[in-house]
Amino acid sequence: MAIGLKVDFLWYPIGDGDFVHSFFSTISYNLEKSGWGSRFPYLMNNLYQGELSFQDAAKANEELLVVKEEFKEFSPSKVVWDIEDLSKQPPWGEEISPDITDLSNYFVTCDGEDLFDELFKAFHEAQVEEQNIILGSL
Repeated sequence: MAIGLKVDFLWYPIGDGDFVHSFFSTISYNLEKSGWGSRFPYLMNNLYQGELSFQDAAKANEELLVVKEEFKEFSPSKVVWDIEDLSKQPPWGEEISPDITDLSNYFVTCDGEDLFDELFKAFHEAQVEEQNIILGSL
């Protein structure tokens, strides 16, 4: 079952639960040296936990801009599949597209969209519609 972002009646599919957990695990492991949510509380403590209020969408957007920029400094080999079990690897292993050059373009949704772009769209839509963002399944 696909996990995605729901903003009012709009649905932004992401992928399975392991893939979603990997995205957030990769952020925390590589960019939050003081632990989960220490630098990016709106992404890690609100959105990841299932809901981000539309009032906080602009702050989450700012955090995501920082994450994307800093991910450019990390090779795809720095992906973390599961922060609780660092021995776990993505099911595709190291077999990735040559178009993936760093972590900023590593995460592609089940619909073939860049995950960062989909998050930015959802944050924008949440602010326009004044609707919270729900992370979950349909």
